[in-house]
Amino acid sequence: MDIQQKLDWLYGDGQAEFQKNRYDSTVRKFRELYGSGDLLMFSAPGRTEIGGNHTDHNRGCVLAAAVGLDVIAAVRPEENDIIRVRSLGFGEDTVDISDLSVHPEEANTSASLIRGVAAGMAKAGYKLKGFTAFTTSNVLKGSGLSSSASFEVLIGTILSHIANDGKVSAVEIAKIAQFAENEYFGKPSGLMDQMASSVGGFVGIDFADTNGPGIKSIPFDIKGYDLFVVDTKGDHADLTPEYAAVPREMKDIAGFFGKDVLREISKSDITDNICELRTRFGDRAVARAYHFFDESERAVKEAEALDHGDIDAFLALVNESGDSSYKYLQNIFAPGDPRNEGLVIGLYTAKDVLGRRGASRVHGGGFAGTIQAFVPTDLTDEFVSRMEKVFGKDSCHRLFIRPVGGYYVMEVKE
Repeated sequence: MDIQQKLDWLYGDGQAEFQKNRYDSTVRKFRELYGSGDLLMFSAPGRTEIGGNHTDHNRGCVLAAAVGLDVIAAVRPEENDIIRVRSLGFGEDTVDISDLSVHPEEANTSASLIRGVAAGMAKAGYKLKGFTAFTTSNVLKGSGLSSSASFEVLIGTILSHIANDGKVSAVEIAKIAQFAENEYFGKPSGLMDQMASSVGGFVGIDFADTNGPGIKSIPFDIKGYDLFVVDTKGDHADLTPEYAAVPREMKDIAGFFGKDVLREISKSDITDNICELRTRFGDRAVARAYHFFDESERAVKEAEALDHGDIDAFLALVNESGDSSYKYLQNIFAPGDPRNEGLVIGLYTAKDVLGRRGASRVHGGGFAGTIQAFVPTDLTDEFVSRMEKVFGKDSCHRLFIRPVGGYYVMEVKE
């Protein structure tokens, strides 16, 4: 396919001209900073979680999709062990990949992700090579679209292409990306974000075996509906304890039975021991464990509904997911902060517009950030107008489901 067709395929019909200008701007900026030469262009998408809210970290099932918002890079391979990455609006990260040890001072920085991906590649037996890159991203930070996973997948995709003839699989890149985030960045994330970003399209993932997760790509176009995430402008800054409590409480329940994660027990185990579990761990932990089992099963049913083209069943399950997250997972607002419940207001507004049509739910980790909605196209204008009245202009973002994950796009000759 020619470049216009490729860009429309990656970003949606009618997006080629905008994206070509974006790529051209990235190339110009690279050359302003680092000089001339042939360049390679790469892209890695953000992702949207469709089903399986907070199930991946306990080895459950999820349904996710890559989206048209992405991070792109202009790359020049180098004949050394230095990776230099500069991102628009940020300083340069310089990482010497002859040293792949964990650097504690790099925790929570993009440099840690670069070094971690390189270390994960080497640990898996792949080759490394230095490169210089300039990146730009339109993956919304704090939106639940996982800008960190897209950056990790981008670095992995670049190293796969320039040092390993593109032979590192999408699944392997995702696992390496998670390794970098867990061990080098210092965030105990599950594998869903990286897998959806790396594989692309609608993808059902079963994490029963984290070394070889079950992956099912689902070719489906949700005709007649627009998919939105809505930024409710919540602040994540003080919410780390809330996020960390979700997997911890689930694993506490599993630990009662001598297991590491809930996937290793059954829902009936909880029901049979509920009095002691409530006494020992409290009701919220028990409710979150129940959510895990129902939500994991629901993600499988959502994938099946899409696979059979049953949009009504799919949307009903999305609404059920939102209801369970609200009631049982309880990640819609932080207890003790009743003045800041933007997700609650967003979900109410969505329901008020949609009525019995479409679907809406919390998106991503929750507590603050974004909601997700499948909006019938005839209600799109009203939906956007109402949400922007509440949360401000440009708070609504229409998403395109991208067919591929991390991707080598093209070569740009000098």
